[in-house]
Amino acid sequence: MTVPIAMQSTPGSSGYLDMHPDRKMSFFKNPYILGLAAVAGIGGLLFGYDTGVISGALLYIKDDFEQVRNSSFLQETIVSMAIAGAIVGAAFGGWINDTYGRKKATLLADVIFILGAILMAAAPDPYVLIVGRLLVGLGVGIASVTAPVYIAEAAPSEIRGSLVSTNVLMITGGQFISYLVNLAFTEVPGTWRWMLGVSAVPAIIQFVLMLFLPESPRWLFLKNRKNEAVDVISKIYDLSRLKDEIDFLTAQSEQERQRRSTIKFWHVFRSKETRLAFLVGGGLLAFQQFTGINTVMYYSPTIVQMAGFEANKLAILLSLVVAGMNAVGTVLGIYLIDNTGRKKLALYSLGGVIASLVMLSLAFYKQSSSSNVVYGWLAVLGLGLYIGFFSPGMGPVPWTVNSEIYPEEYRGICGGMAATVNWISNLIVSESFLSIADGIGIAPTFLIIAGIAVVAFLFVFLYVPETQGLTFDEVELIWKERAWGKNPNTQSLLEHGSQS
Repeated sequence: MTVPIAMQSTPGSSGYLDMHPDRKMSFFKNPYILGLAAVAGIGGLLFGYDTGVISGALLYIKDDFEQVRNSSFLQETIVSMAIAGAIVGAAFGGWINDTYGRKKATLLADVIFILGAILMAAAPDPYVLIVGRLLVGLGVGIASVTAPVYIAEAAPSEIRGSLVSTNVLMITGGQFISYLVNLAFTEVPGTWRWMLGVSAVPAIIQFVLMLFLPESPRWLFLKNRKNEAVDVISKIYDLSRLKDEIDFLTAQSEQERQRRSTIKFWHVFRSKETRLAFLVGGGLLAFQQFTGINTVMYYSPTIVQMAGFEANKLAILLSLVVAGMNAVGTVLGIYLIDNTGRKKLALYSLGGVIASLVMLSLAFYKQSSSSNVVYGWLAVLGLGLYIGFFSPGMGPVPWTVNSEIYPEEYRGICGGMAATVNWISNLIVSESFLSIADGIGIAPTFLIIAGIAVVAFLFVFLYVPETQGLTFDEVELIWKERAWGKNPNTQSLLEHGSQS
C-alpha cells in the first residue's frame, strides 16, 4: 500500500525514532541545541518578569501616587497597558518574523523592551509609567511570537515539545525571579522604580548573546540562503541524518516559496485546514488566559491581601511561594509533554484547575463571612494548588501546540494571530478582574473562572489533536483529513507510518 509523503518515515517521525531510540537523548546532550533554546527563551523570561514584577510593584506605586491608590481602574490600566502593547507587538510580530527573520525580530524586541524599562524606572507620574508599560508590552508581544517559533524550527522533532516548553519555563522562572527582586527591594528607597528598571537586564543579556546566534535554518532555507542553513543544521544533526534533513528542507522550502509568494493575511480563513488549525491554536491560547493564570500572577499579592494578609512584605513573600511552585510545575511539564502527550497533559491540568478554583471560591466565601484566618490560609493553599495543576499542563501545552500545528507558509502569520488572541484575552482578564471582584465579590469571580475552565476542558477533549512525536508534515495531514470530514486517530497514523 502506498503511504502519503507526510506519513513516510521521515527524519523526526515516529518510525524514524523507533529505529533510532538513542536519538532523543543525544539531542539533549548537544550543547548547541540547548544554547539556541536557552538564549531564545530569554524572551520568555522578559514576559515572565514583567508579569510578576508589576504585581509587587503595584503595592508601592499605590503608596507613591494617591490617584492610583484611589482608583481600581488606574491600577488595572497600569497592569494591563503592557498587555495592550503586547497585542500590537504580537499582531505585527508574525510579519516581522516572516520578513526579517526570527533573529532580527528578537533583537528588535530587546531594544524596545530596554527603552520601556528605562522609561518606567524614571516615570515622574502614573501616566509616563503607563507609556513605559506600553513599550515593554510591545517588546514582549514580539518576543512571544518569535521565541517559540525560533526554538521549534531549530529543534529536532524528537525533543521539540521539551525545548519549546523551556520558553514557558523561562516565563515561570522570570515570574519567580521578579518576586525575589520585589522582596529584595521592599526596604530600598525607590522600591518600585528598581523593581521595574531591573527588567532591562535580561533584555540586554539576550541582545548581546543573540548577536552570536544564527538565524532559524528553516527561515534561511525559505529565503534561499542554503549555505547558511546547512552550516546551522550541521551543528544540530550528525552525519548519518544530515543529508536527509538537507534534502527534506530543500524540497520543502522550494514548495513553500512558491506558495508563500501568494499568501495574504485573509488566506488563513480561506483554507479549511488552516482555519481549523488556527481555531484550535487560538482557542487554546484564549483559554490559557480565561482560566485565570495571569489573574493570579498579576494580582497574586493583592489576592493574598484580600485573604487577610495585609502587610505588603508578607503578601509578596507568600506570592513568592506561589511563583516558585509555578516554576517547579513547569519543569515537570517539560518532562511530561514529550512523554505523556500534549492533549492528555492539558486535560489532567484543567481537571486540577477546576477543583482548585472551586476551593478558592469556597475559601473566600467562608473568609468573608467569618474572618477566620484558617480560611485565609485555605485561600493561599488554593492558589498554590491552582498553580501546581496549571503550570505543568496549560502553561506549556498551548504554546507548544501552536508552534507545531501550522503549515510552514502560514506559521508566522498564524503564530502572530494566535499570540494576538492570547494577549487580547489577557487584556480582558487583567483589565476587568479587580472591577469584577469589587462588583460581585472575589468568591463569585473565581467561581466564574472555574466555569470557564470546564468549557476549556470540553474544548481540549473534543477539538485538540495529539501532536506528540509528529513531524510538521504529519500534523498538517491531520488538518487535511479533518477538513475532508474525518477525525484521524493520531496513534494509528503514527503506527501506519512506522509499519510502512
